[in-house]
Amino acid sequence: MCRRRLILAVLLAAPLAVPAQSYPSKVVRIIVPYEAGGGIDALARTLAERLTPKWGRPVVVENKTGAAGIIGTDAVAKAAPDGHTLLVTSESPITSNPFLFEKLPYDPMRELAPISELISLPQMVLAHPSVPAASLKDLLEQAKARPNAFNYASYGSGSLPHLLFEGLKSKAGVQITQVPYKGIIPALQAILAGEVQMTMVGAALSQGHIQAGKLKPLAIARKDRLPALPSVPTLAEAGFSDVDPHESWFGLFATAGTPAAVIDRIHRDAVEVFADPAVRERVVQARGFDPVFSAPEEFAKFIEADMRQKQRLIRISGAKAE
Repeated sequence: MCRRRLILAVLLAAPLAVPAQSYPSKVVRIIVPYEAGGGIDALARTLAERLTPKWGRPVVVENKTGAAGIIGTDAVAKAAPDGHTLLVTSESPITSNPFLFEKLPYDPMRELAPISELISLPQMVLAHPSVPAASLKDLLEQAKARPNAFNYASYGSGSLPHLLFEGLKSKAGVQITQVPYKGIIPALQAILAGEVQMTMVGAALSQGHIQAGKLKPLAIARKDRLPALPSVPTLAEAGFSDVDPHESWFGLFATAGTPAAVIDRIHRDAVEVFADPAVRERVVQARGFDPVFSAPEEFAKFIEADMRQKQRLIRISGAKAE
């Protein structure tokens, strides 16, 4: 009886062991749900370039754009769970879309398998130099004394600046007007030109303007202060952890049901790619990204926490998909 049980256990385990040993057995596709040329695309193409010789199989990048990342994300969610279709995406399709759209064709928690948070993009809360506030608390006190005197640039409903400032409005009981722009760069250009008084933009994009005195940093959405700007407090230090929309991030996923051993191999090899100092400098650090490269279990816990915060702030803001 013991011998039969042992044989049965080996037979049951075999289907899970073989894919890890032979993976990949065909072309691996990395789906990017955004246009080519951006930071996410650069990470994906670096992975494809470096993993191809490592795996002995072609690794190709496909840009499946449209519908706020839904089309590309759904393609991976519905793929065969064998690790041959991967996703490199920002946080929006994973932790924001479920609460912005009444109905999604995919469930990110059930149909995607987290592999690694690749990088973090800490977001800076910024004011135009003409704003007479030395801190976020000062700003809100002035906004309370002068209703509708201030405005902020967002890049659409549910974007990080929209969630932050609507959360601040709800928390402090102030009136601040949203001015939506079609993207991060137009929002940044608007505050530089003085069209708006506040926004939230990635630290990498704003540091040069801060150092030139063209923008005033009030806080940063990060666990710790940014080493390059040590005097700027985190949102938690400033007393606003409850409305912190968190940093933006890029992550690597497979289809749910992909064998754990395959997930572990993809994670290990992806981390090795970016452990190369030349690659890390060219693709990560030169773009102002914070390297993370977390383990699958750690990434899964991070996603759960980020999703809870996004759900709460989207509810407060009343954001809906545009």
